[in-house]
Amino acid sequence: MTSFSPERPRTAHVERATSETDITLDLNLDGTGIHEIDTGVAFLDHMLSNFSRHARIDLTLSCKGDIEVDDHHSAEDTAIVLGDGLKQALGSKEGIERYGWSLIPMDETLARCALDLGGRSYCAFRAEFSRPSVNGFATEMVEHFFLSLAHSLQANIHLAVLDGTNTHHKIEALFKAFAYALRQAVSITGSGIASTKGVM
Repeated sequence: MTSFSPERPRTAHVERATSETDITLDLNLDGTGIHEIDTGVAFLDHMLSNFSRHARIDLTLSCKGDIEVDDHHSAEDTAIVLGDGLKQALGSKEGIERYGWSLIPMDETLARCALDLGGRSYCAFRAEFSRPSVNGFATEMVEHFFLSLAHSLQANIHLAVLDGTNTHHKIEALFKAFAYALRQAVSITGSGIASTKGVM
């Protein structure tokens, strides 16, 4: 039993259209992990499906991007919109745990995530990939995705691959580690704002 219940559903709807992408997102922080995702980049869809399922955040996301040019704009703008949606759904952040962390094994790989939803943007990323891309998704975009997400969510996100050799496993473990850390951070565990400043 928690001592605080949000006054409104923790949901968000975001639309963002530019000359490079057209994105629509709906999410529910207090869902079960139901998802319908189409970014035009199959491997990114797979990662976001894993994120939704393991964070238990319902997520519907559609991105129509200039993938004939590159996957960059679609991945970057998807991260921006996801961060905006999470921030919108969190509202005042009253009652949330604020911090979250996880260690996720995936076969030979071990990934770590620690995050703070305190309102400041920072991303520390430590991972190396032996392949330049996975099914059309550039591995250099993994770091850029989380940098963009940290900025739009206004969160500290620290991610690292501690062990591993398989590129697919490394990336998937990072997304799952982020999912479990976020699931902990957004959970309602008290009342008030978890900051001496009184705001986050």
